[in-house]
Amino acid sequence: MTVLDARALNRATLARQLLLDRADMPALDAVAHLGGLQAQEPQEPFVGLWSRLRAFTPPALSDLLTGRDAVRIHLMRRTVHLVTAADALSWRARYDAMLRQRVLGTYRRELDGVDLDELAAAGRAVMADGEPRSMPELARALAEHWPTAGVRALGEMLLAALIPVVQLPPRGLWLAKAGVRNALFSSWLGREMDPLPSDDSDPVGQALVRRYLAAFGPASSADLRAWCGLAGLPAAVAAMRDELVVFRDERGRKLLDLPDAPRPGPDAPAPVRFLPAFDNAVLGYDDRSRIIDDAHRGLSVTGARFVLVDGRVAATWTVEADTVIVTPLRRFSPADRTAVAEHGQELASFLSDKDSDRVQIAAAPR
Repeated sequence: MTVLDARALNRATLARQLLLDRADMPALDAVAHLGGLQAQEPQEPFVGLWSRLRAFTPPALSDLLTGRDAVRIHLMRRTVHLVTAADALSWRARYDAMLRQRVLGTYRRELDGVDLDELAAAGRAVMADGEPRSMPELARALAEHWPTAGVRALGEMLLAALIPVVQLPPRGLWLAKAGVRNALFSSWLGREMDPLPSDDSDPVGQALVRRYLAAFGPASSADLRAWCGLAGLPAAVAAMRDELVVFRDERGRKLLDLPDAPRPGPDAPAPVRFLPAFDNAVLGYDDRSRIIDDAHRGLSVTGARFVLVDGRVAATWTVEADTVIVTPLRRFSPADRTAVAEHGQELASFLSDKDSDRVQIAAAPR
C-alpha cells in the first residue's frame, strides 16, 4: 500500500482546495467543489474565494445569495456554512439527527422535558406566514408554551436544528452589516428539502464522501467525520469500497481517495496564499498536521486568519486601517518575505476596493 508523507498530503490538499493554482471557474462552481465555505463570520467567504479564483469579484458571491443560488445555513459541525442551494436541499435532511444532538449537548438541561417534534411543529406554524424572523423573535413567540426552557435554548434548537431555514441577505453580502433573519427553505428556495432516502447504503452519505474526497482527499474516516460532523458515514464508505483507492500516511493511518483525483508530487511549487478565518482547508481534517504544525493547531479554532508559505501555515493576518498586518509564526527567508508582502498588497487592494495596498509584516519570533 502506497505511503504518502506529510508533504505529499499537503500538495494534494492544496490542489483539491484550489490553492496551488487559482482556478478559472465561476464562484458557484467553486462553492460546490469545496462542499461549501464556513461562514459564521459573514465576510470571510469573500477572501476564501479570492484566494482560490483568478477572476473573482465580490459581486459574484453577493449575487449568488440574492439570486438564491447559494444560501447560508447551519450544516457541517452545526456551524454556519455557505453552500449551493442544490446542496442545501439535497444534504440538509441527512444532518437532522446530528444537529439535534449537538444542540442538546449544549442545552440538554434547559430542554429537558420538551417534546422536540411538538416544538418543531409549533415553530413551523409561526414561520408559515413567510415572514423572516430572528432567532429571539421566533423563540419569544413560543416561550409561553415552554417557559422553563429559555429563549436561547428554544431559538437554537428551532433554527439550528429542527426547522430547515436559510439566513437571508443582506447578511453575508459584500461589506454588509446585518443581523440574522431566517426564512423557511420552502419560502426562500421554492420547495422543501429532499427527504432522507431509506436506502441502507446511505446514498446521501455516499454523495458527501465523494464530494469530501474531491475537495480534501486523501483522507481518513476520522478526517471525514471532522469535516461533516456526522458519525463517520460507515455504511456509505462500505458501499463505496470498490470505487475508492487506499493509501497510508507515515503513521500507518488508512487514507481513502478517489482514483482519478489530483495528487501532485511533493515538489510542486506552492505560492503564498491568505486564508480567511475558519477556512476548511485547515478545519476540514481531524489530523491537521498536513497543513499546520501541532504547536499552532489551537489557533485554527480561535478565528485566526492564516498565511500559507510553501503550503503550510506560517503566519496570521489581520486588517487595521486598510493595512494588512502579517504576524509571522516563524522566520521568513528574504524570498518568502517578499512573496508575502506582494500577495498582501493584492489582498489589501481587494479588501479596500483598490484604495490601499499597504502591508505591514511584524517581527518574526526569535
